[in-house]
Amino acid sequence: MSQRQLHLGLFLFATGYHPAGWRLPEAVADGAFDPEFLRRVALKLEQAKFDFFFLGDRLASAAEEQFTFPSQMVRLEPFTMLSYLAAATEKIGLIVTVNTTYAEPYHVARMTASLDYLSRGRLAWNVVTGADPRAALNFSREKHWDNAKRYDYADEFVDVVKRLWDSWEDDAFIRDKSTGVFVDESKVHAIHHRGSHFSVLGPLNVARPPQGQIPLLSAGTSERSQELGARFSSAIFTGEILLEEARRFYASIKGKLARYGRTPDELFIMPGLVPLVGRTQEEAHAKYRELSSLLVTDFNLGPLSNRLGIDLSGYPLDGPLPDLSLSNHPGDKARRLVELARRATGHEDITIRELFHYFAATARGHLLIVGDPERIADQMEEWFVNEAADGFNICPPYMPGGLDLFVDLVVPVLQRRGLFRTEYEASTFRGHFGLSRPENRYAKRTALQGAAE
Repeated sequence: MSQRQLHLGLFLFATGYHPAGWRLPEAVADGAFDPEFLRRVALKLEQAKFDFFFLGDRLASAAEEQFTFPSQMVRLEPFTMLSYLAAATEKIGLIVTVNTTYAEPYHVARMTASLDYLSRGRLAWNVVTGADPRAALNFSREKHWDNAKRYDYADEFVDVVKRLWDSWEDDAFIRDKSTGVFVDESKVHAIHHRGSHFSVLGPLNVARPPQGQIPLLSAGTSERSQELGARFSSAIFTGEILLEEARRFYASIKGKLARYGRTPDELFIMPGLVPLVGRTQEEAHAKYRELSSLLVTDFNLGPLSNRLGIDLSGYPLDGPLPDLSLSNHPGDKARRLVELARRATGHEDITIRELFHYFAATARGHLLIVGDPERIADQMEEWFVNEAADGFNICPPYMPGGLDLFVDLVVPVLQRRGLFRTEYEASTFRGHFGLSRPENRYAKRTALQGAAE
């Protein structure tokens, strides 16, 4: 590419990112378990030249989440779903989520390498360590590990997987029918790993993946998660909603790369974006109000009070906002947060109820933009050119209409501005991000030894 361009992926919330998205008359409520729905979504993305389809995962659930995040209660297992979508698509990248805290490196290396073959090099692995303490109780443990232990485990886990992917050199397979030699044994490597958490002999029982090293992705804002991302990841998913904070995060992560021998163009920062698109500004605001009216809530103002830095418990829901200078947050953070809600609502004099509606819709931390195609493209471009994002993880507020409107109306605007591709230039996940295929570490070592002799 001659110029820097946006990267776009779908973060699948089958009932929509908005808690009430599934209640719209036109929304699909059971898409998480409908193969045809999932296939149509993936093909829609591929037609629009998206970089990837991303399925998150959790290892615990609870029925009460139906009122706050119904899309996350239940869903298909990621490897199973993406194997199906690999057969239904040709170019789009596919991101599988694996929680290292409750897995084994050999299993993960084997499954990811296999799916990279089935997708012809379109897989990436989203590395998570888990944040839900209930998961531990599903895996015969008394409690979820603390941050330090999870990331110590994850660092070694990822290192073992990457070494297993390289345990067969690319040209290890001779397959000479005349001599009966199937493999060159000198190019097959046991990894002999003994560490603090794992003991793995190797080699893997799957040949080196088509991409050589499957791209890794990560999320999280803790210092340990940022270091893991800077060391291993090709992309980092984040949940910033304020431009200034997003720019600081972007600069901080990119600034960590040099210590791992990496350059800024090897890692892409992709915040989540919830685009509520209307053909006109008025239509978008009307849809936002409709979604707000469908929320099932007890209007617990505690979390919103913490977010705003002002105790709202003594104020009437339908009264005006308090004086924002009362916030205990530094600077003008409260004002900037309220401004986001005003933009979504479409007027300045919002009530506490309307402010609550906005933060109920964005409780998981992703930026909600309400507007016509040009306005949404404007804000995406602002984040992009100001180095707050290299692209976006799109989280439609309802499905499939919220996705359709973004693809049909916003993507063409981005393309006309030269900000997003009109055709795929590659057919692998690495290729979509302009990442080269890495050399096998064992072949590289052999070459260096030969050069030194």
